[in-house]
Parts: sequence; C-alpha cells; structure tokens
Amino acid sequence: MYNVRVDAFVDPFKNGRKYKEEPMRVIIAAAGTAGHINPAIAIANKIKKENPRSEIMFLGTDRGLENDLVPRAGYTLKTIQAYGLSKSISIKSIQNNIKTLKGIGQAKKIVKEFKPDIVIGTGGYICGAAILAAKKYHIPTLLHESNAFPGKAVKMLSKKVDTILVSFEEAKKELLKAKNIVLTGTPTKITDLHLSRMQKNEVFRQLGLKQDKPVVLVFGGSQGAKAINDTIVDIINQNLNQNYQIMWAPGPLQFEEVKQKIRDLSKQKEVKIVPYIYNMEEVLNSVDLVISRSGAMTITEISIVGVPAIFVPLPNVSNNHQEYNAKVLTNVNAAKIISNKDLNPKILNHEIEDMIRKPEQLAQMGQNAKKIAVTNVEDKIYEEIKKLITKKL
Repeated sequence: MYNVRVDAFVDPFKNGRKYKEEPMRVIIAAAGTAGHINPAIAIANKIKKENPRSEIMFLGTDRGLENDLVPRAGYTLKTIQAYGLSKSISIKSIQNNIKTLKGIGQAKKIVKEFKPDIVIGTGGYICGAAILAAKKYHIPTLLHESNAFPGKAVKMLSKKVDTILVSFEEAKKELLKAKNIVLTGTPTKITDLHLSRMQKNEVFRQLGLKQDKPVVLVFGGSQGAKAINDTIVDIINQNLNQNYQIMWAPGPLQFEEVKQKIRDLSKQKEVKIVPYIYNMEEVLNSVDLVISRSGAMTITEISIVGVPAIFVPLPNVSNNHQEYNAKVLTNVNAAKIISNKDLNPKILNHEIEDMIRKPEQLAQMGQNAKKIAVTNVEDKIYEEIKKLITKKL
C-alpha cells in the first residue's frame, strides 16, 4: 500500500534517494462548523494539486455543514454517527453514547474498505472515531488544531495520533503528551494583497462607500452573531457612527431581521449591509478595522492581512477557546476584546472612535497582527503528510 517510484522527491527516510509519489489514498475527518471543514478542504485541495491522482474521502456526520461544503468542493463524503462520549447520565446522553460507539464501528468498516495511506482529522467528535479506526489498522494519523486552546477531541487523542499540527504557538503547551507537534498555521484562501490606496478606493466605490472616511468591517460568520448584530443596529439607529462607515454582513439567517430593525436606513448613506461578502479577500485588505467573533479562521485571516480588530468572543463554547484565540492578537497589541456580556452600543462605539482617531496607532496594530502570521501553511502541512506516509515504507 505504501509504494513509491523513483525520481520525484528526496525521501529523508531513505538516505537521500529520490522517489516519486504514488497516488495517495486519504481519509479526512471533519464535521460541524466551517472552521473545521474549510481547513480540511484546503488540505485536500493541496494534496490534489501536488498529487492529482490521489483519492480523497471525507468522513463526517449527517447533520453538519460538511454535507454542503464537501460535495460542493467536489469530494466524496461518507457519514457516520458521532456525538462524543458523555459522562453525564440522561436518556439523551446514553442514546448518544450508544450512537457514538456504533459510529466507531462504522468508521472501522470504512477505513478497512478504503485502505487509506493516512487518516487526517481537522475537528469535531468525528476525529475520535476516525483516529481509533486508523490505529486499529496501523495507518498513520494526523490531526490539525486551528484554535489556540485545543478542543477536547484533540487533547484526548494527543497521545494516540502520530502528528498534531497547530495554528498557534500557544496550543503546544496544552498538548504536552503529544508524540509530535508541528506549528503549521491554518490554511485559508485569504492572502495579503498589498493593495494601494487607489485600489482600496476602488473597492469602496464598488461597495457604495466613501473614500475619505474610515471603514469598519463587521461580520459574525455564516450563522451571524446576534449580540454583535443587535449592537450595530443600535449604533446605526442612534446615529453614533458619525466618524466612520460600516461594511456589515450580519449573516444570511439574520439579514432580513436586521434590515427590519433599522428605523431609517435611507439616511444612513455610510452603511452597507449584505447577507454575505463574496469578495472577502478584497474587503478585508481594504478596511481600517474589523469587529467580529474570534474563531480560529478569523484570527488567521486577520493576521495574514494585518488589520486591527475588536473581538467579541463567542461565550459558552468548549474551553472558552474563542477568548484564547483573541488573546493571541491582544498579546501582541493587535486587537481589543469586549466580552459578550459587556457589549453595548456605547462601549463598542467608544472603542471604535478611540481606535480610528489614531491612524498611526491603528496602522501599527495592523503590523503587529502580522507578527503571528505563519507563511507557506499548505506546503508545511503537505510535507508532514508525506513524512508520515513515507515513514511507513
């Protein structure tokens, strides 16, 4: 299963001799949120780019975004039952535990039939079943952790998996029992475009925004962020945004509700509201400030582009990981944090005004954000995949 051919790359495990890679057979486990699934798709795309004849199968559940995003990206998705094992005692937890145990059996069957060269996990309880199935058949395993504070599944599996890839240096101290940890960053489509002032002005013109007033970008992910959205509605209704413009994506599910709450949008010439920002790369490279939750992907993209931010970490999430993510940037003076419970229009508007009236300081915060950016992310991840596969030869 782990065959190679001559004259493609130098294999460090074979005394410097050159080998050509056979097509890889890869299972990637990713489920739930876009923060788990998009990095998985990026890894799959890199494998196909470098090794076009490779066969890649995704493993997920029947209830997450993987059911939309994975087929849309052109990959096969197999689903199993996975909820994580709970210690609490209730009818629902017992039912979910039974389903999860069945899911491990389902994963073993899929792995046995597909015969992958490697099994990769990028997040969600699905990773537990996938890694355990791979270990049964002595198949190399790799996990990618996007958050600064590793999730429960990654911490639980850290002793079993061959290699763990992390996005932030801070994650390493939480994985002391891991066999091998490598800082690679998180793959994303966003790049630093190095736009000129003229190019940024053209982006604003197309959005219907002015070119001579700071632009604040507000978003909350595909599901939106109600606390942020309600606060921005109040800022607009109270006419507090006198000194800045707002580019706002409240999320497709909250878009119509938001429009109805704004009393007189016709007077708000400096607010652009859209369900979804399709040219996010251009917009993120053009704006002066970002207001958002602090998911791992958002932290990664902001650090790449180098734009200052005000984060409102999502509360009540596992291990409070969004606050840990946000602190990665606040620790280098590239962002500020407002807790969800403290968020209101007066506080948020004060922070925005305080930042935009100091353009030199704002620019320095953007440069500080770039200090944590990891370059050549996909190349680094692909190299670790190759190492694990060739190590089994």
